Amino acid sequence: MGTDTRLSTAAVRRIALSAQGFGTARPSGTPTRRHLAGVIDRLGLLQLDSVNVAVRAHYMPVFSRMGGYPQQLLDEAAWSHSTRRPRLLVEYWAHEASLLPIGDWPLLKARMRHYAGLLGKHWKVVATEPGLAEDVLSVVKELGPLTAGAIEKELGRDSPRGKGGWWNRSDTKSTCEYLFAVGGLTTGHRVGFERYYDLPERVLPPEVLSAPELSDAEISREFIRRSAVRLGVGTETDLRDYYRLKPEPARTALRELVAAGELEEVTVPGWRKPGYLHPEARRPRKITGRALLCPFDPLVWERDRTERIFDFFYRIEIYTPEHKRVHGYYVYPFLLDERLVARVDLKADRKTGVLRVPGAFVEAAVDPAEHPRVAAELAAELREMADWLELTDVLVGGRGDLADALRQAIG
Repeated sequence: MGTDTRLSTAAVRRIALSAQGFGTARPSGTPTRRHLAGVIDRLGLLQLDSVNVAVRAHYMPVFSRMGGYPQQLLDEAAWSHSTRRPRLLVEYWAHEASLLPIGDWPLLKARMRHYAGLLGKHWKVVATEPGLAEDVLSVVKELGPLTAGAIEKELGRDSPRGKGGWWNRSDTKSTCEYLFAVGGLTTGHRVGFERYYDLPERVLPPEVLSAPELSDAEISREFIRRSAVRLGVGTETDLRDYYRLKPEPARTALRELVAAGELEEVTVPGWRKPGYLHPEARRPRKITGRALLCPFDPLVWERDRTERIFDFFYRIEIYTPEHKRVHGYYVYPFLLDERLVARVDLKADRKTGVLRVPGAFVEAAVDPAEHPRVAAELAAELREMADWLELTDVLVGGRGDLADALRQAIG
């Protein structure tokens, strides 16, 4: 189907930035739980990742949008509950391992059904020893939230390859992960990022657990709707990537939403595929502000989209041998107004209280006359990040064409 609506790349950039919560002023005082809830509502999910070189991935997108905030706010929202401050988030597989609004649990049922159907292909120990899953559930039910290792000890299981050791633990961990995938267990809380498994009925409110079952087709449509809200405008691939939907159900859902007038097909110069615009997406004339973006920020996690919208080629180089890395181990793009203008390799050296910047690089498309402003704004954002992480200094290394200017701006 053709379309008469055309959007420039600049307009798409502004739509995308606005949809992702940029261009809005950060809180003037200490951010509150209300501010956090606004960011969560805007993004829809926070990706989890175990890398802790600078700060764990789920904390950073919140900082990028509202500045320094007490990390305890997010910890409480994700892993604790009280009558006065009810739990806001639950863990599950969405865009990889993620924290999602607790009310999204019914939308995850299609994925749980899919994983249940993979029994025998994955989690083979569960298929061969079905009693182990029952035992794991019994232990958690009786004793409350436990790590996989603690569950293993309670079961007192002997590995077929000898007592103790990782073979034994692997069977229990695999069973816990299966139960997590099919909704039999969820995360009660985390300590040092280690997951404590608990029963969903002790974590989720009754109204969420008893919500009506939705069909797979209804769930696909709802996720595409939510992706469109979070992206503002995107290709079919962009929209299904946000929640990692399967291609065919996502394409069917997209066709249905376009036919119903809930999404509008648009043409963007340079895009090989049509774009789809959410009708309520804001179209600001200008975006101002700055932010450091971690590799798992929703604005940049789909690398092809990042290149199409920002002309910014970006790859994470954690698994690249050091001598082959171009920019560094854990590199953050730097957003200034409507452009990604630089990137910095970051490491939080907690022993010495220093935020280290081994490399700093300005994008080739940035006019040299703008370099002093880029360095000054980046220096200010690095200072704010260091303060947030309770680090006392920022030290810039020698790598990169922005390093000297950034070091001078840091002072």
